[in-house]
Amino acid sequence: MLTARIAVLVSGGGTNLQALIDAQARGELKSGQIALVIADKAGIGAIGRAEAAGIDCALIVRKEPNFEEKVLSALLEHNIDMVVLAGFLGILSGGFVEKFPGPMINIHPALIPSFCGKGFYGLRVHQAALDYGVKVTGATVHYVNDIPDGGQIILQKAVDVLPGDTPEILQRRVMEQAEWVLLPQAAELVAAGIVNEKENAL
Repeated sequence: MLTARIAVLVSGGGTNLQALIDAQARGELKSGQIALVIADKAGIGAIGRAEAAGIDCALIVRKEPNFEEKVLSALLEHNIDMVVLAGFLGILSGGFVEKFPGPMINIHPALIPSFCGKGFYGLRVHQAALDYGVKVTGATVHYVNDIPDGGQIILQKAVDVLPGDTPEILQRRVMEQAEWVLLPQAAELVAAGIVNEKENAL
C-alpha cells in the first residue's frame, strides 16, 4: 500500500509528535508513515519519544550554521513527502519552503488569525488570549508558507476559556481537546491527498 513519508520537526517535549505516533498505531493515520523526526535541540523529550517508537531521529541544531540546508538534505535523503511542524519553535525561511517540494503543515495553539504570527508561541499565545479576555480559544492546523502562521487553514477546533485559567492550565486544555485531535486528522488529510496523487501518476 502506498503511503506518504512524513518528517516531524520538533523543539520540545514532543506531545504532538506522540499524538501522531499514537494515531498511526491506532490506524487513524493510515495514509502517512512517520519516517523521520528532526530535533533542533539536544536532550529534548521528543527525541526519546521518536526512539521509543523506532523512528529515525536526526539532531540538527538550529543555532548552527546552514541549519536549513542540513534539514533539507535530511528530508531529501529520507525521501520525505510531507513535513509536520509539531511544537517546532523555529521560523523557516520562504526560500526553504520553496525548495521543499511537498506540503508542510504546522499546528498553532490559537484560532488563527487571533494570537498568531512572529513572537506568538508556547505560553505567550495563551497569556495573550487571557489578557485579551476571549471566552473561546483553540488550535489551528495550517499549511506553511513564507509568512509565520500565514498559510491556508486546514482544520480548526475551539476550546472554552474558563474562569481561573492560567496560561499553563489553558495550554494543557488546548493540547488535550484540540491539538492532539486536530494534528493527526490534518496529517491524514494531507497524506491521503499525496497518496492519491501518487496513485494517479502510476
